Amino acid sequence: MSIKTIDAGTLKRWMDSGEAVVVDVREPAEHAAEKIQGATLLPLATVNKTALPEAGGKKLVIHCHSGKRSMNACEKLLAEDPNLEIYNLEGGISAWGAAGHSVASSGKFFLPLDRQVQLTIGLGVLIGSLLAYFVNPLFFLLTGFFGAGLTFAGLSGFCGLAMVMAKMPWNQVSDTSATSCSVK
Repeated sequence: MSIKTIDAGTLKRWMDSGEAVVVDVREPAEHAAEKIQGATLLPLATVNKTALPEAGGKKLVIHCHSGKRSMNACEKLLAEDPNLEIYNLEGGISAWGAAGHSVASSGKFFLPLDRQVQLTIGLGVLIGSLLAYFVNPLFFLLTGFFGAGLTFAGLSGFCGLAMVMAKMPWNQVSDTSATSCSVK
């Protein structure tokens, strides 16, 4: 089967009528900061068919922040079982909120993992360039390191920096922060 995409309105109708099981493939800290009520957390790194919640004949919908990671999760699941019927929420939780549907929120600011990676690489290239210009030309190796990392990530789909960033303390969830959500 191919990956089917649905919009936020369709998912809302399915959830209201009890037709959907929703899986969030973002990181635990992202899920704790903001989530679709009733979604089950299954971080992208742990996605596999056996880890999926029991759908019980309901439609299985995968979502993330903007739709890219959930599409990767859908591809991973279909590679494992081509007969699996899954749906990707187009635009992710961002589109869900933009459509006016309620989002459970902890009220805390959280920078999504992909933006943390972009910020880290951007600062690394900027600092490496400034140090190479003002201190020692060998600091251009730092910019080359980040360029090589981006190239590898683009070719392979694996971003080592994202894996490291996901393990940072500010991206971890304590038991108390996961339960203090309000609906907006």
